[in-house]
Amino acid sequence: MKTAFRHIAAIILLAGTIMAPAAWGADAPAKEKDGAKKADDAAGAPAKFYGAVTAVDANAKTFTVGEQTFTLVGESHVTNKDDKPATIADAVVGEPARGSYTKSSDGKLNVTKVRFGKKTGGGKGKNKEKGADKEKGKESESKDAAK
Repeated sequence: MKTAFRHIAAIILLAGTIMAPAAWGADAPAKEKDGAKKADDAAGAPAKFYGAVTAVDANAKTFTVGEQTFTLVGESHVTNKDDKPATIADAVVGEPARGSYTKSSDGKLNVTKVRFGKKTGGGKGKNKEKGADKEKGKESESKDAAK
């Protein structure tokens, strides 16, 4: 009986030792401090970035967010805060930029999509309408109180 118990315990310990490194590696990739995720070269899927613009070079068609410099290419879809077509001239230091990029073979971060500036208008449908209803209610209450 003692031998069988020892064998079972040894098997459990061995299985735990084998499975532990796989479980540790399953953690989600951490975000970098500047808000950019690393490009997944194997899948070729665009990575996302978000942060304040820290530098703009209109001649080179580049802008920097954090410590990463992004390049606008012919295929880049560029919009401003109103979702209207934009250019590198719409990139303003200190204003937010968000979008996606791919890493080229020469190491450049080519922008696939970017929006310069904070989007105007706020949230989506339901929440936006609820907020508007609350504001209307406050206005009518204040008018009633004034009468």
